[in-house]
Amino acid sequence: MRVGFVTLFPEMVLGALRHGVLGRAAERGLVSYAAADPRDFVYDRHRTVDDRPFGGFDGMLIKADPVVAAVRWLRPPHGAAVVFTDPTGDRFDQRAAEELSRRPEVVFVCGRYEGIDDRARLLVGTHTFSLGDFVLTGGEIPALAMADAVVRLLPGVVGSEGSLRQDSHQDGLLSAPQYTRPREIEGLAVPDELLSGDHRAAKRWQRAQALRLTRERRPDLFCRARLEKGDLDLLQ
Repeated sequence: MRVGFVTLFPEMVLGALRHGVLGRAAERGLVSYAAADPRDFVYDRHRTVDDRPFGGFDGMLIKADPVVAAVRWLRPPHGAAVVFTDPTGDRFDQRAAEELSRRPEVVFVCGRYEGIDDRARLLVGTHTFSLGDFVLTGGEIPALAMADAVVRLLPGVVGSEGSLRQDSHQDGLLSAPQYTRPREIEGLAVPDELLSGDHRAAKRWQRAQALRLTRERRPDLFCRARLEKGDLDLLQ
């Protein structure tokens, strides 16, 4: 897969992608990254990419034509996703990450200022996503977060495929709490079910905790979760 970014700050995005799991995935040839700066597609002396919005509203907008040119310069293939990051977009979630991970390429278009002239989205966009009900100074951080969620799902990127199946939201539930050594710290002990050596008992405990945690913290997710036979008994 190739992951592209249209951004006024390509060094900010590509620099972050050199580290950790995402960087190692690129080194191993599992993914490649590219960035296009809309400023490279304007030809006035000051490389101007923004202008005042029609209607007399406050702020500045990124113009549509350099954004469209930058996306097309990346040459996304047929079936690629072109994602605009915008607080008006659909809420990005694990299902969206899974859908994007099946695309041959994903291009994230990062807004700035008051946003991007909406004609750019209409011309080249396939998705518009938001991380939540808040506003940031730019779309680069949301784009990196979404890219991380997508790339880690690619085969071979995460060392243990089983760990992906245990992730929060993978089956519609939050993950259960996890523990490692030491067995006790400042009076807080690891639950007995995880120390018994009975893997089936540990799995039952893990499932029960995931159900309880989701019901308490995210009742909206719990209402939509794919419950299994016996789950309601675990909640008793």
